[in-house]
Amino acid sequence: MEKIRWGILSTGRIAGRLADTLRGLEGAELLAVGSRSLEAAHVFGEQYGIPRRYGSYAELAADPELDIIYVASPHSHHYAHTLLCLEHGKHVLCEKAFAHNALEARRMALKARQKGLFLMEAMWTRFLPHMVKLRELLARGVIGEVRMIQVSMGFRAQVGPEHRLINPELAGGALLDVGVYPLSFTSMVWGKPERLDSQVYLGPTGVDEQAVLLLGYRDGRMATLISSLHTPTTVSAYLYGTEGYVEIPSPWYRAKSLVLHKNGHAETLECPYEGHGDQFQALEAMNCIRAGKLESEVMPLSETIAVMEVMDAFRAQWGLRYPGELVEA
Repeated sequence: MEKIRWGILSTGRIAGRLADTLRGLEGAELLAVGSRSLEAAHVFGEQYGIPRRYGSYAELAADPELDIIYVASPHSHHYAHTLLCLEHGKHVLCEKAFAHNALEARRMALKARQKGLFLMEAMWTRFLPHMVKLRELLARGVIGEVRMIQVSMGFRAQVGPEHRLINPELAGGALLDVGVYPLSFTSMVWGKPERLDSQVYLGPTGVDEQAVLLLGYRDGRMATLISSLHTPTTVSAYLYGTEGYVEIPSPWYRAKSLVLHKNGHAETLECPYEGHGDQFQALEAMNCIRAGKLESEVMPLSETIAVMEVMDAFRAQWGLRYPGELVEA
């Protein structure tokens, strides 16, 4: 099997998770890491056994032996860092949320197509076994027509105002950090909604700390989504159909089973896997690169952009704009 040589841009917690995964993943070689300081790159490299360490992202992007770079910087920097990697001829797996807004996402996608390079949002939950199983159930119509979706994702972030979670300079807020998960989940099932409504709490830093998102679709289908950095929630998901419903136990985004409720009976469908779970998105990226594909059919760029457009619309309702985000001239 042709080895795919990886670089990791940034050295935070989520970068460490993928680094740990790539070390034991067949067909992957974790070759380099880049940070804003050489010291941080050395510490990270020592921890995860990465041979090449760079003290700038530009040096990482310029490494001629890398095939793909995982962009794991804060949301506020995804646009610039992805473009940097693409300009240097690297395929990119970019962490969610993909960018500040849909305009940036569209330009990232355009650049990748112009360069003939693979680009995918790192919506790792999309590739987990229980999501694969769920798509199979829905395709077979096991619960009839899905009419309602209910997804909750919230925790209490006890952090200071400079922390990336609530810092507007770093595109903080619940929507881009955790709200993107239930929005992408609902998009997987139904696509883009026709109507949007919401209730939001904007915290002291001006970003959304929690919100209830209401999505309306054709023929009366609807979804209720909760995103919160302020209040712990059940972190569960339900899809209600005309002939039954599917429950995804908490935490739904990395569950290892589904519960099928039908005809008064509940059946647990086991969907086991080992490790963190992000190995499946890495495998998808590598398989696409080997096949010469520029994007994933499971997580296409058009859907990533559509979800960004929905988040843009919610932020417009709230009057929330991030410093530094790209806007139309």
